[in-house]
Amino acid sequence: MNHPADTDRSGWLLYHSVGMFPGQEDAVRAALDTFASSWCRPDLQRWDYGLAARRQVLDQWATLVNAPAHAVFASENVTDAFARFVGALGRKRLAGRRVLIAADCFPSLHYMLRGLEPVLGFTLDTVPLAPGAAYMTDDEFIAHWQDDVALAVITWVTSTASKRADVNRLAAHGRAQGSLIAVDITQGAGILDFDVMQPAVDFVATTTLKWLCGAPGTGLAYLDPKLIDSDMAPLVQGWFSQPDPFNWDLSRFSLAPDARRFDGGTPSFLPFVASGPGLAWRLSPDAIGMREHNLALSHRLIALADAKGYAVRSPRDDAQRGGSVMADLPAHVDPHELEAMLAKHGVLVDTRGSTVRMSPGTLTTHAVLDTLSALLPQA
Repeated sequence: MNHPADTDRSGWLLYHSVGMFPGQEDAVRAALDTFASSWCRPDLQRWDYGLAARRQVLDQWATLVNAPAHAVFASENVTDAFARFVGALGRKRLAGRRVLIAADCFPSLHYMLRGLEPVLGFTLDTVPLAPGAAYMTDDEFIAHWQDDVALAVITWVTSTASKRADVNRLAAHGRAQGSLIAVDITQGAGILDFDVMQPAVDFVATTTLKWLCGAPGTGLAYLDPKLIDSDMAPLVQGWFSQPDPFNWDLSRFSLAPDARRFDGGTPSFLPFVASGPGLAWRLSPDAIGMREHNLALSHRLIALADAKGYAVRSPRDDAQRGGSVMADLPAHVDPHELEAMLAKHGVLVDTRGSTVRMSPGTLTTHAVLDTLSALLPQA
């Protein structure tokens, strides 16, 4: 007998972790089959399909965030993309100054920055959460942001509360301080619109894994062309960092004039092949209305948490919230037992400590929330 979750995706509330779209499995399988046929063909064009598939994803990403095609680059993940950017800023821009980040950032970025801190000579300043707070407010972040901040890393939507930062306000403050501004849009990309030009920011990165319904291993980044035109040189360079990757003359190495300089060695293909269908779906008319559907279900989830007596960790204002609703479970509920019990009934959520995370997407149905309401224990 099939597990309900194996055949029915209507209970998928994990878009903050892995995204899904209608027909995804067939679309991804077809893309991978095409790659396999192309890669295994005994001819001289086997690289062409992989490079074209990778470039297509980069072009889709540029379209999604209104970026020039020459200003985007690929990486393995968000941490890798940020590390390439921060490393290229170098000691010249960072030494003796602060790099600002909020305590509710995605921890991997903090780990990366802590490792680069002694190498590049900056001081990592992590703005702490107020006692008992579920998320950092924009006011609290701004209060720590003075003109000695070389770089501020903004988490657009947090993974622990789905709190949405006001990037317009934060960017305006940052420009007044003379800071560079980098934005991690991972938890918002796909479910919310983001334009790298409005407000203009210096760096943006995401993965395709979540609302963009892609595969792990597909990091996507944007870098302001004005910075690319400066003396920014990535710490790690390789044959694909060149204008012509097929230059083998060691005395003629130079960096590509555009964001391709952030490529390194032999590029990865398979994650981009597998992520192309998700981005194509997101940019198609089929995705119209996904935010409205998400909001309708999110309102029901907030009401459900209130009715059960759970403390809602996410902002109640739609303008301050991403695509998720997160709430604190009562002390008598074991989070992992709750996950397993709900999964048996085809309702998929996850927990971080005592916080349950629920993210309704295009495949999630109202009927599943009825099931969730019947199964969640009272506080």
